[in-house]
Amino acid sequence: MTRGIRNNNPLNIRHSADRWQGAREEQTDKAFVQFNTMAYGYRAAWKTLQTYYKRLKEKKKHFTVENIIQRWAPPTENDTKQYIRTVLRLSGIGGKENLLPPNNVESYGRLSALMIAMTVMENGIRPNQVDEEAICRGYKLAFPENAQELDEYLLQLDEYSNW
Repeated sequence: MTRGIRNNNPLNIRHSADRWQGAREEQTDKAFVQFNTMAYGYRAAWKTLQTYYKRLKEKKKHFTVENIIQRWAPPTENDTKQYIRTVLRLSGIGGKENLLPPNNVESYGRLSALMIAMTVMENGIRPNQVDEEAICRGYKLAFPENAQELDEYLLQLDEYSNW
């Protein structure tokens, strides 16, 4: 089992001054936050993406996969260009595509695809091994005001998928 999965932190969020909701009381990993459940790990990822969105907007930059990954996986720690290429391929998102903010329910499909791809990159697992239900629960924990709207949106997508 990979470190990110073991820590319920699939995107490997590092310790910082942030006090994450759902973090384990006892933190035994010196580098990465440990969460009580995978949903809380994804909640932290959704919240981090929302912060990235706000900071990029302040700098008058677009919220793109390239801009997200350059911050998430900096060249000092990663092969950022390869990370970006892999995430673009796995997610099906264009590298310069300006994404909607994470707290917009209509962004859920694109950004959950991004999270799946990033989870694959961070943990060396296959896309079908990613807990998509935990991504959804994490979204609802991050943006509880959107939970009902997300359920309605996903139900509508399910109805169209039967065509």
